[in-house]
Amino acid sequence: MAGEAEQAAEDRVVDIASSCAGLETLSAMKAPTVRDALAVAAARLSGLVTARRDAELLVLRVLGRDRAWLLAHPEAELSGEQTSQFKEWIERRARHEPVQYIVGEQELYGLAFKVSPAVLIPRPETEHLVEAVIERLPRNATARICDVGTGSGAIAVALAHALPRAEVTALDLSASALVIAKINAERHGVAERVQLLESDLLAAVQGERFDAIVSNPPYVADAELLEDQVRLYEPREALYAGPTGLEIYQRLIPQARESLVAGGWLMLEIGLGQRDALAGMLADWDGVEFVHDLQGIPRVAIARRRA
Repeated sequence: MAGEAEQAAEDRVVDIASSCAGLETLSAMKAPTVRDALAVAAARLSGLVTARRDAELLVLRVLGRDRAWLLAHPEAELSGEQTSQFKEWIERRARHEPVQYIVGEQELYGLAFKVSPAVLIPRPETEHLVEAVIERLPRNATARICDVGTGSGAIAVALAHALPRAEVTALDLSASALVIAKINAERHGVAERVQLLESDLLAAVQGERFDAIVSNPPYVADAELLEDQVRLYEPREALYAGPTGLEIYQRLIPQARESLVAGGWLMLEIGLGQRDALAGMLADWDGVEFVHDLQGIPRVAIARRRA
């Protein structure tokens, strides 16, 4: 058994060396084809479950093409500049850096958002939160919405984009995150209706009243071990809430009660296994319900302030 383990370790070293050498060979090629570039890149990323997909996403971004083009043109050649860029990006991905940070962009609710290590990468689950708000606020009604912990501004901008008469206040403790959120609001033409404020939860808007308060706050417990691409690259303050993972909710929910109009909506993204705890925190609110994702996991807590 020991001999087999040693051999497996040796094979792994050889595989890594081969894939690194392959990238150098790629650089040396005068005009590598898309097929060759993908083969070498997928080998270099072989330790990642998403190796082939990541390689395709990165080569498509380098080439400025879509996947349909890729399938139809596997023999197309990369220029020297494109090859160098692709090689650099593959090396970054091999170190577990998220693809979204490498290309500087992530999509949410059909909109492309700029992202950087200053902000959490928007996740598909957050679309459930955006949809919950849109379903409960009439499209043509004037509404005041507050997005707490806006990060990249993805939720705030998506809501302003979908609700053309809404006024959105987007809050974040990080000034660096607000810079990214401003870029995204301008990119999607809603900057005039998205107010960005540096704030610890709702501190900066005390005394104001909103029709809806929404948030995807930090909800990971301190002891939870996240995968490398999250743990090593995404901002810790946007992920971890404290020892239980519930600490931000415990602060935010009472503040939200004071900042909502009577009958106003509170909508929160929640983590795995947090449904019952949130139900308890919202026991003296009206209309408490939970939205589940496609796997049946509760992802959004919804409640209304009592009149």
